[in-house]
Amino acid sequence: MGTLIVIGLLGGLITGISPCILPMLPVIFFAGGVQGARTRGAEGARRSLRPYLVIAGLVLSFSVFTLLGSLLLSVLGLPQDLLRWAGITLLVLLGLGMIVPRFETILERPFQRIAAFGAKRGAARQDRGAFVLGLGLGVLYVPCAGPVLAAITVAGATGNIGVETVALTVSFAVGAAIPLLVFALAGRRIAERVQAFQRHTAAIRTGGGVVVILLAVALAFDVPATIQRLLPDYTGALQQRIDSSETVREALDLGGLVTDENRELSNCSNGAPVLEDCGTAPEIRGIDQWLNTPDGEALRLEALRGQVVLVDFWTYSCINCQRSIPHLNAWYDRYADVGDGFEVIGVHTPEFAFERETRNVIQGAKDLGVTYPIAQDNSYATWTAYRNRYWPAQYLIDAEGTVRHIRLGEGGYENTEKLIRELLADADPGVDLPEPTTVQDATPLDDITPETYFSIKRVINYSGEPGYAAGRQEFTLAGEQRQDTFSLGGTWEVDFQGARAVSDDARVRLAYRSADVFVVLGGEGTVGSTVTTGGRSTSTSIDVSGSPRLYPVLEGDGPTEGLVDLEVPEGVQVYTMTFG
Repeated sequence: MGTLIVIGLLGGLITGISPCILPMLPVIFFAGGVQGARTRGAEGARRSLRPYLVIAGLVLSFSVFTLLGSLLLSVLGLPQDLLRWAGITLLVLLGLGMIVPRFETILERPFQRIAAFGAKRGAARQDRGAFVLGLGLGVLYVPCAGPVLAAITVAGATGNIGVETVALTVSFAVGAAIPLLVFALAGRRIAERVQAFQRHTAAIRTGGGVVVILLAVALAFDVPATIQRLLPDYTGALQQRIDSSETVREALDLGGLVTDENRELSNCSNGAPVLEDCGTAPEIRGIDQWLNTPDGEALRLEALRGQVVLVDFWTYSCINCQRSIPHLNAWYDRYADVGDGFEVIGVHTPEFAFERETRNVIQGAKDLGVTYPIAQDNSYATWTAYRNRYWPAQYLIDAEGTVRHIRLGEGGYENTEKLIRELLADADPGVDLPEPTTVQDATPLDDITPETYFSIKRVINYSGEPGYAAGRQEFTLAGEQRQDTFSLGGTWEVDFQGARAVSDDARVRLAYRSADVFVVLGGEGTVGSTVTTGGRSTSTSIDVSGSPRLYPVLEGDGPTEGLVDLEVPEGVQVYTMTFG
């Protein structure tokens, strides 16, 4: 229990300082802080509790609706976005109330006892509507939840709620609220110290109401989401560090939470040659954004009953995923309009922080020719609902909504297509099936070097000096590089994302076994590459720019063994090297 509470607090604190909370800050500052300032001549009055009431309302509504919102809406047959629109409407009403105090009195009346808790005389008027404002903000704050809340999302949606789940949820809400409370208290303090605030309290109150209404309008049109996509994910590395912690994964069982909804998935064996019965497919949930659908419309598996559906978990910089996507593209093009229909849904669950950025996913999908619907699963909610642990992973669902086949990892494409055709024929016995696709299977069949991570948490094959540790240090290349290992030279900054060169003499050396070698790079500059095999060396250059992505180092006709040496300019970051 104690571990869960600490995890919840840490995850909440990261969320509370992440880009997703920025649109809330003006409202917290003005409506939650400035409006609670003591006016001149009221120095002896009890201080307003407005900042605390706003945050208390936020914590309460966030916790309740995160745990019970989805379940209640499903039971009542109401749309899942109802709470969002209710929160937006409440913000508009609260903004109007701040402009017209008499209207605020009516609006706040059902919560009057709570709102006036601890408020005496001079503070009571300032505290009016504070708790209700927090309730509205808490509903709209739910989409900010990160991967630490993935287990809570599933538990809440399936009704599998226990004491530990509640403790985790509340601790997360409190952690996320602490930075906001600090911001609100800062607003109150500034308003009490700056005379301009004291002279124009009525105007500031009206201005605060306008800010609240503007936030509601912006949320209605998804303006904050657009702004967030333009901002760097400055908490990404810290979030990745929490998400990848074995303690966190064991405590939350991310990717392995067994519920009544997904329990029967274990009936399926990986890559079975025949159709199996693995229970009703878990619904796709917790999606940040839908791509390649009309107007970004969300897809629901329940609405796709009658069609055969393939759910594919992927991430755009993963070489294993990149090798599988040509098959998915071909199946989508070949079978989408056959019989009662065939749908592919690519659930993009990020492996690295930069893969959370929507603009990067859009560009990655464009580069790979992906035209089927993409669900951006940054919160790992759908990943967790399927108890998934692999990129790529495919779940084949029949027309009745039952999972009939699971394929984890690459390969087995001919078999998967055979089963797709079988399900299409089952759904429409008279269907005229086209010829099977003829995409070459690029899955490596020979023993090759395993995927090599430069993340401090995932590194497994480093062989150099000094030891691989977080922070900035000077490295020395290995004189004789052992097979399937790498070493660094020069000065590097190592973190939970990868290794960033901080000197002009930064080098990477890796002894490989494969036909192809790829590297995921970020930053900007020209990386020099030298591949030595069979006593011969070949040098090329790699121009790195834009979002982090996969770059080819070697594309051979057959398997070879040798050394790869990369000369990495200052500022360029190396994430992973993959082989094929």
